[in-house]
Amino acid sequence: MSHAARINLFTHAPANLKAMINLSHTNKKGALGERLVELVQLRVSLVNGCGVCIDMHWRDLVKQGLDPRHLNAIGAWREAPWFSERERAALAWADAVNALPQRDDTDAAWPALREHFTDAEIAELGYTIAAIRGWNAINLSLRNQIPEQPAPGM
Repeated sequence: MSHAARINLFTHAPANLKAMINLSHTNKKGALGERLVELVQLRVSLVNGCGVCIDMHWRDLVKQGLDPRHLNAIGAWREAPWFSERERAALAWADAVNALPQRDDTDAAWPALREHFTDAEIAELGYTIAAIRGWNAINLSLRNQIPEQPAPGM
């Protein structure tokens, strides 16, 4: 596999790029809170193997003051003691939705989700998962690489 990016994503389809960026920013500003949105984005990116997104969301959570040890355990969030029940419900839902259509674990994850989230928050969580899956697919398919030096603001 080549490690060179296939195209420069940031120079093509600017309206689409802007829409994706706007969706991502909107997700962070919603009722879920930036920390939870970033945790979900990090988890989905880890499962999907998107290095660009893993790097970005890990760095963002560190900037928010999260302990790197806690973030490193997100791959084993079910075993790690640092996540609240609300975060666990969101991470379980993210795992279940991200596994669709190959596997449907949404029935198992649904009760905890309903216990900790309103309908509006569940919808926001759905948009968060959809957006990060989209970013993962774009970055992976175009072979976008983790930047040695992140762009300003990233």
